[in-house]
Amino acid sequence: MQLKKRFVTNLALLIFLNLLIKPFWFFGIEVGVQNRVGEEIYGFYFSLFNFAFILNILLDLGINNFNNRAISRDHSLLGEHLAAIIPLKFLLAILYAGVVLLSGKIIGYSPAQFRMLWILVLNQFIASFILYMRTNISGLQYYRTDSLLSVMDRSLMILFTGLLLWGNLTREPFRIEWFVYAQTLSYTLTFLTTAAIVWYRSGSFLPRLSFSSSLKVLRLSYPFALLILLMSLFNRVDSVMLERLLDNGQEEAGIYAQSFRIYDAASQFSFLFAMLLLPMFSRMLRLKENVNELIRIALPLLLVAGSTLAIAGNFYSREIIDLLYTSHATYSSRIFGILMIGFAFVSVSYIYGTLLTANNNLRYLNILAAITVVINISLNLLLIPRHQAYGAAIASLCSQGFYALSQLLLSIRLIRIPYNSDILIRLVVFVGLNLGAGFLSLLLPGWIAGFFALLTSCIITALVLGLIRPAELWRTFTEAES
Repeated sequence: MQLKKRFVTNLALLIFLNLLIKPFWFFGIEVGVQNRVGEEIYGFYFSLFNFAFILNILLDLGINNFNNRAISRDHSLLGEHLAAIIPLKFLLAILYAGVVLLSGKIIGYSPAQFRMLWILVLNQFIASFILYMRTNISGLQYYRTDSLLSVMDRSLMILFTGLLLWGNLTREPFRIEWFVYAQTLSYTLTFLTTAAIVWYRSGSFLPRLSFSSSLKVLRLSYPFALLILLMSLFNRVDSVMLERLLDNGQEEAGIYAQSFRIYDAASQFSFLFAMLLLPMFSRMLRLKENVNELIRIALPLLLVAGSTLAIAGNFYSREIIDLLYTSHATYSSRIFGILMIGFAFVSVSYIYGTLLTANNNLRYLNILAAITVVINISLNLLLIPRHQAYGAAIASLCSQGFYALSQLLLSIRLIRIPYNSDILIRLVVFVGLNLGAGFLSLLLPGWIAGFFALLTSCIITALVLGLIRPAELWRTFTEAES
């Protein structure tokens, strides 16, 4: 009981800290940097960042997941694992750098791109080490410390980049390289902090490279690592392909980044919700309890949120983009509307993908993810040359739709959960009513009034249709705390 209370309390702290820091990072710093340097230069950075990010699973290969589970079960393993895993992480860093730089050479990156890619590779390595150190801290059950560390790097980036953007420290125009260097400094300071905490808790240990131990760790963790790699591919490869396939690819990647940033921010907060679902699903499946009871609470909640963003994002896409950015609002707003529909499917994935993960169906998830990668890359190759960034958005929507609906059907087949057709019918009614409300909201004077009227309509209809039940939600969380 006490463990449940600590879990819920610290998850609430984690969500609060992320709500406090992440929106300012996404919509203050990143938007500020893009507006200052322009779409082409930001697209230059954005495509390279995603290229480095896609392959960063090579820095982990599932080690973090394995280590967190092992340390949580036996705290005395900390020193032993540190001694064995730290040398392995450095070997993986060499592998990662080699693969990224060789791949960059193969696809024809310029010397200027390689100069930035080197720094981005270093940043990914430091970030990976931070995540590894944090698995030790959370494994030792210092959850509040881990929650604070989870936003430390972003907080420092906000400070350093904010000073460079608005602090009048230099008369030179802001350069995208400064943004990358601010990330390096922030990651380094956060890593030193996490390493000091882990070192203090572990006592002395001597790093040693054991190939047998390393192979054991990798053998146990590779299915999860493969899933992360495949999901990174169909979520992040769009901007890389835009930059490579088009003559004006850097500018198109920058325009795509305008909408993807909002999509990514929404996805990260949904991911925090999935963090709560995973241990609950795991426990219920282990005890052979009826997981559909939890699905019937979580599914309408996330689908209402995803559908609301999709509806509001399409009716007021131009105004939202124009509010944040200084150029390409008309073109970018079309991309934004498509990506927001895709986010509704992502909401479905966070329910059923988490359920399948809790049920240890990683083999099926990897097969689905591999098929989704093929669909995404094929559609990008077909649509990007014809429709540029808008084509990449359509490819993303189709990929996310296939992946989400396949997970739904797979969950029904493997875990024998019902279709919950009553929820789906109510959701269709919810969407229909609020599409009508959306058209009516356009008649109001001023888009802000119309936007909030539409959001209000979504909340009221969700309550009236019983998609959101505040009393039931409150009872569920208070029972978890008791």
